[in-house]
Amino acid sequence: MTDKIYISGIGIISAIGDNIDESLHSFANYKTGIGSTKYLETIHKNKFVTGEVKHSNTELFEMLAIPEKMQKKYTRTSLIGTIAANQAVKSAGLAQGDIKDAALVSATTVGGMDKTEKVFSNKEQASIDFILTHRCGDSTDRMADYIGLSGYRSTLSTACSSGTNAIIHGVRLIRNGLADIVIAGGADSLSKFTLNGFNSLMIFDNDFCKPFDKNRKGLNLGEGAGFVVLESEQSIKKRNKTPLCLVSGYANANDAYHQTASSPEGVGATLSMQNALKKALLKPDEIDYINVHGTGTENNDLSEGVAIKNIFKDNIPPFSSIKSFTGHTLGAAAGIEAVFSVLSVKNGIIYPNINFKDPIDELDMVPETKYTSDNKLKHVLSNSFGFGGNNSTIIFSAV
Repeated sequence: MTDKIYISGIGIISAIGDNIDESLHSFANYKTGIGSTKYLETIHKNKFVTGEVKHSNTELFEMLAIPEKMQKKYTRTSLIGTIAANQAVKSAGLAQGDIKDAALVSATTVGGMDKTEKVFSNKEQASIDFILTHRCGDSTDRMADYIGLSGYRSTLSTACSSGTNAIIHGVRLIRNGLADIVIAGGADSLSKFTLNGFNSLMIFDNDFCKPFDKNRKGLNLGEGAGFVVLESEQSIKKRNKTPLCLVSGYANANDAYHQTASSPEGVGATLSMQNALKKALLKPDEIDYINVHGTGTENNDLSEGVAIKNIFKDNIPPFSSIKSFTGHTLGAAAGIEAVFSVLSVKNGIIYPNINFKDPIDELDMVPETKYTSDNKLKHVLSNSFGFGGNNSTIIFSAV
């Protein structure tokens, strides 16, 4: 069993950029990626704003140089997932031999639904291609094939905590000697199914979402992918690689309060943060920044705020939600936020919680609204909470 788990590479694509540099530029300039819906074919285009990746599928194929004869194997989810995973591999400087024997753990909620749902509207004739690309694991297979990985691969789907649980699974693979290198994260594309589903729950904001604001009305959906490369201490030393940060703590807890709502007392979220701190051997006052789940819905933000107060009492560290930039990317959210949390630790970045004006009455908590990159951050905590009360927390620490 290895002692320490490092992160050696990161990759991202979302509404605010195709890579790390573009994403950080958007944050620094308070430029949200949420806006009018261009690529998703939906009757709600003029009703809801979304955080779309700013490329058509044709452009994504070109970015990956995928030949036309192979394109029928890819969905939008697998395309954006492959872009982010490939970036992470390059960021870590992995050789082909390293990649071949590595493990891949990917998270998603819609899988290939963006492709299969076209059949329901009779715009395309059903064929075997739709059946083969529909399952969640298909996107993981496409990523593995593209980057040249032939080892262990797995796909997780635990709603909006999926990406964190994928990383936790990767950490456990390494801790139990089943892998030395794991590429882990999540990918999800926008689909009519999720747009209609969240609309039926009446938790959309027709305008830009306002996480942790008194007048929050709901979330904005988004799409994207974020992946990290996890490595054992032995692998880091063998490759003579300088890691970006350390995964020091993690936990998952399920309060099973409601199918779609979080516990008013923040029970599961409290347990998740509490157990992650215990795993990291840290006290609450050692956390320097919290990347909150912060969806902008009435229930989630209040519940998460209560849980944060349960843990941190009156000494709440700086916190913010990036979903006002990217939208809520569902299964990809935690992977994307893991990448930005790694950058927080590495570069001392605290992200702005834009659109915030007034604190929630019951909480009186004020998120960070300014972008700063000169902070001394030793420990960053990232929350990801999903439907059914599936709550996950991960702590990233400076090396």
